[in-house]
Amino acid sequence: MAVNPADSAVFGTLYGSDAMRAVFDEAAFFRRMLDVEAALARVQGRLGLIPAEAAAAISEAAGTVALDPAELAASVRRVGYPVVGVVAALTRAAGAEAGRWTHWGATTQDIMDSAQALQIRDGFSLIRSDLTATVRALADRAEAHRGTVMAGRTHLQHALPVTFGLKCAVWFAPLVTHIARLDQLRPRVELVQFGGATGTLASLGAEGLAVADALAAELALGAPALPWHVARDGVAEAVGFLGLLCGSLAKLATDVILLAQTEVAEAAEPFEAGRGGSSTMPQKRNPIASEYILAAARSVQALVPVMQGAMAADQERATGPWQAELLALPQAFVLAHGALRHARDLAEGMTVDPARMLHNLEATHGLIMSEAVMMGLAPLLGRGTAHHVVRHACDAALAEGIGLAEALALEPTVAAQLDAAAIARLTDPQTYLGSTQAFIDRALSAARAVT
Repeated sequence: MAVNPADSAVFGTLYGSDAMRAVFDEAAFFRRMLDVEAALARVQGRLGLIPAEAAAAISEAAGTVALDPAELAASVRRVGYPVVGVVAALTRAAGAEAGRWTHWGATTQDIMDSAQALQIRDGFSLIRSDLTATVRALADRAEAHRGTVMAGRTHLQHALPVTFGLKCAVWFAPLVTHIARLDQLRPRVELVQFGGATGTLASLGAEGLAVADALAAELALGAPALPWHVARDGVAEAVGFLGLLCGSLAKLATDVILLAQTEVAEAAEPFEAGRGGSSTMPQKRNPIASEYILAAARSVQALVPVMQGAMAADQERATGPWQAELLALPQAFVLAHGALRHARDLAEGMTVDPARMLHNLEATHGLIMSEAVMMGLAPLLGRGTAHHVVRHACDAALAEGIGLAEALALEPTVAAQLDAAAIARLTDPQTYLGSTQAFIDRALSAARAVT
């Protein structure tokens, strides 16, 4: 029974991905707990803390035990955590003699946090793969459209010419940075948790650190300087990263929505028969992927404060904040990956209309080039005078319904300095792209370094 649409068999394809749900669903969490228990037994068997035969039996049982959801649910209702029920099932499966050595020296949060760290590791692997593919697709578009001139817009108004290639570079450049962020934060987050009841491992005597370090190696997780039962900055950073990532994806989605408006129609989401359709208007092709990117972004960013608030853990074990993480972290990963999958589809399948871009570029009949003309006249007239003259010409063009070039030719001050050919050059959008190509090259170089 799904309550959150991100977990629904119907809505789930819009709000998340099956791959990420498979990492974070309840059954996977329990399986990861068993993985941790098995690894702990193997390590302790090798170190001589528990009998080798018991370690082998526990490890084997952990891979085959069938957990009873009803039994686990009853245990959780009584205890408040699933580990007691998981360990009880594992103990029975390992047999009476070996079962005596399960969960040796561990505490509930050791098992749950380490299991969660394994989930985070797998989740981040999915994120990095799709993030890299999205960057690669947008970089290809930047290269293909580095010379496709279009109107640059500020405050949703025509401003100066840009190229669609530069717009694509602006989309993927933050994603390149996010790849670097992800690679930097993973060693801080993907850490084993093993501290015992109060983070001292007193139950293991002098062998505590040896077990903790060996467990980290066995699970291919990092070994922290000390247990992080109540130091939750790592998991908070993980969700904070997802919030940043979704913010950058939301920028892409917002631009695509605006570019796909009927009156603009310069780019659109990949076309598939019936996608984004309306129940009453057969002509509609709504930007559905972009809409769900925005919905996911808002939701993930709303979960960031939950994780940061959970950092206020009391004393040696939190009474409430830690429990809030279980609500926020899996959903943040599922929603973020859903947004990223939509963004990848956009990047790989977006339709682009250069002819429409040119048509819209010419909609103001050259007014978009007013800064270029002003800067061309500034060395001759001074910047202030040039700005005043060009502004007067723009006002005249708008009032009289003529193009900027024609209005400039009617300005005596301009006509005294520039002939028709010079005015034509100054009002050609192709001549006023500044460092566009260099910026694209820089962005592509950065993308190649991480993909």
